[in-house]
Amino acid sequence: MATLVPENHPVLHAIAEEVTQKEIENGFVDKLIKDMKKALKSYSVDGFTAVAIAAPQIGVSKRVFIIEDQSNDRDALPSFAAINPQIIKTSKKTHIVGEGCLSLPEMYGEVKRHKNVTMRALDENGNVFERGAGGLLAQIIQHENNHLDGILFIDIAEKVYSKEEMKKRGLSEAKG
Repeated sequence: MATLVPENHPVLHAIAEEVTQKEIENGFVDKLIKDMKKALKSYSVDGFTAVAIAAPQIGVSKRVFIIEDQSNDRDALPSFAAINPQIIKTSKKTHIVGEGCLSLPEMYGEVKRHKNVTMRALDENGNVFERGAGGLLAQIIQHENNHLDGILFIDIAEKVYSKEEMKKRGLSEAKG
């Protein structure tokens, strides 16, 4: 089973490679997505829920992420895979949001994100789709795209907290 790689793994700090049409057709992407779903579902750190994962987080340098909300305590986010995603539009309005990451289970931060984004990507079958998003979904899309560019949230965070500081402050958040 695919597992999360440690924060110092080189693939987490490199620009991921584009997925080819051949990799979609020959089943590589299907297997990758299954592995990512297993890793996402296996994530368990008290008080935190996994919502998304990018291929680099399991050590695969490919431009793929999935969103599959594991939470039961809010309206579920839509589930989908994004292959070779590009953010093609961002709102001018930004805000500071709390963020965690599967790759940094002991950290939490405050990150400046666009309130709304539009993304263009391929689905699992290689078909192009566009999706607009606001709020938490827009934040997750930006976070996962950062992973594909070798950027961790702590690289761009305005403030970073340890898990102990988070408990003292009563913070909890979805992780991707």
